[in-house]
Amino acid sequence: MKDRIFVDTNVLVYCRDSTEREKQPVAMEWMKHLWNTRSGRLSNQVLQEYYVTVTEKLRPGLDKESARSELRTLFLWRPIFVEGHILEEAWNVQDRYKLSWWDALIVSTAQASDCGYLLSEDFQEGMKFGTLTVINPFNTSPSKFVI
Repeated sequence: MKDRIFVDTNVLVYCRDSTEREKQPVAMEWMKHLWNTRSGRLSNQVLQEYYVTVTEKLRPGLDKESARSELRTLFLWRPIFVEGHILEEAWNVQDRYKLSWWDALIVSTAQASDCGYLLSEDFQEGMKFGTLTVINPFNTSPSKFVI
């Protein structure tokens, strides 16, 4: 289903980062939209990065139990686990688009999740990776986003 939207770690983190006064409400609006439309997808990589960021790097961050509770809720999105075929494709993406390893893995996982969109500020708005299109959540609001 190409109406699925793969969520990069930064969007999740902004929902918890109270120092980002402009980005936090936008990220929260996107997450609400994704829950309401049941279109959000993510990977175990995103969950791992989110957990480490909010428990160890973010100030103020979350205590471990609160972060774990949030991750358990996100399990409802059926996070995809990185397997051999995803690694193989990530290598292809990394070489073709000259991306960092972690970004290539995000793209490959989003494609393996059958997503049409990647919600991230870490890529160029509108960039295409095959049938996957990047949406910058801070340039496009979910109310204006039409699948």
